[in-house]
Amino acid sequence: MRTKKGKQFPKTGSMFPRGSSSNGGAPLLARLVAEALREHFATKPHAVKTVMAWTEASDRTVKNWFAGTHEPNGTNLIALARHSDHVFQLFLSLTRHDPDITDQLIGLRTQLGATILMIDGLLSSQD
Repeated sequence: MRTKKGKQFPKTGSMFPRGSSSNGGAPLLARLVAEALREHFATKPHAVKTVMAWTEASDRTVKNWFAGTHEPNGTNLIALARHSDHVFQLFLSLTRHDPDITDQLIGLRTQLGATILMIDGLLSSQD
């Protein structure tokens, strides 16, 4: 008979087992990402489903990000930063980039989005 090794997930419940953390709670990155996501979705509906579509993560995983109990992995953090200016700004600030550059990049990103919409409008009006 085989013995099971490693941590086992509980058979019931809605939370993952807590890992050991030096501050007794969630890691700092998890809390910061949760705050950025909540700011991004403050006035927008369907936050969990939207983030699931961005990252292809499960609903439980995304809910853990919003709760600040677990942080996203690198791939998912990049996907979040790609879609959310709040997470993008957090990402740049965590890498200690100049805040002025961060603001300029976000401004340029917004302008590019508006330009693309204008181009799309012009192209569709020609049809």
